[in-house]
Amino acid sequence: MNKILNKQTYCLKNIITISLVMLLGAFFSISASATDQTVEMLNKLGKENMVFSKKILKVDVGDTVFWKATKSGHNVEFIKGGVPTGVGKFRSKLSADTEYKFEIPGIYAYWCTPHKGMGMIGFVVVGSNKSNLDAVKKIKYLGKSKKIALELINKL
Repeated sequence: MNKILNKQTYCLKNIITISLVMLLGAFFSISASATDQTVEMLNKLGKENMVFSKKILKVDVGDTVFWKATKSGHNVEFIKGGVPTGVGKFRSKLSADTEYKFEIPGIYAYWCTPHKGMGMIGFVVVGSNKSNLDAVKKIKYLGKSKKIALELINKL
């Protein structure tokens, strides 16, 4: 009788262990694929003025980026010619939080409309796809954005 109970206890422990491993694996795979990110629109970060808190983001198709208006006077605008084919215009209101769900792979170049000449730009790379890199390089960046864009593009 003891041998039967020990065998049943052993089997039950194995079933519980396997179930827990599977459950944890499912949990971590779901949380690993959900890489939504937040970018703050700032007046100052370190020695830089008029800047996004993250200049380059890498996300998966279906992820959402949230831009938080931590300071007033900022927005997010996709730069004409700097997004994958099929992506429409996107321009948020000034001084308002905004978000965008990325459904099309490629590089998205964006800036703060009032501060683009001051270098307030950023890039989102969706799905590790850089097929529109040549188009992004051809954008006519303004003021400080020219230098900053070159530096950032080299890091994409």
